[in-house]
Amino acid sequence: MGLILYPGDGDNSSPDATWSCVRFHSFRRRLARSEGFDLDGMWGFGGDRPWSGVSTVLEPLLDHPDVCGDDLSPDDCAVMLPRLEAITHAWAQDDDGPLLHRHLEDARRLADVLRFCVERQVPLLFG
Repeated sequence: MGLILYPGDGDNSSPDATWSCVRFHSFRRRLARSEGFDLDGMWGFGGDRPWSGVSTVLEPLLDHPDVCGDDLSPDDCAVMLPRLEAITHAWAQDDDGPLLHRHLEDARRLADVLRFCVERQVPLLFG
């Protein structure tokens, strides 16, 4: 089973980002580490640390069900995009093996989708 993050513009040719559920969890764990916390210790991910205990503009993406859940607004996307791009830039400076390269590709693809959502003023959907 997998998931897709895509713009809510009704156009199947719009950019999207796809993952298996396992790879998406791994990707979000790496994002959380880049933000200075352990995703697996967070409420909803096996831990009991509340989300109010961390500060990251990526929270709408990190603290979101894999499927369903609320759409992310174009404003959410606009706030997350610069941070995701900064993390992507930092990851590109590292050479931590094939999984990092996969996450780097995933982050770049997601950044393209976020940018599209901002430019077109459409929500980001999880499916």
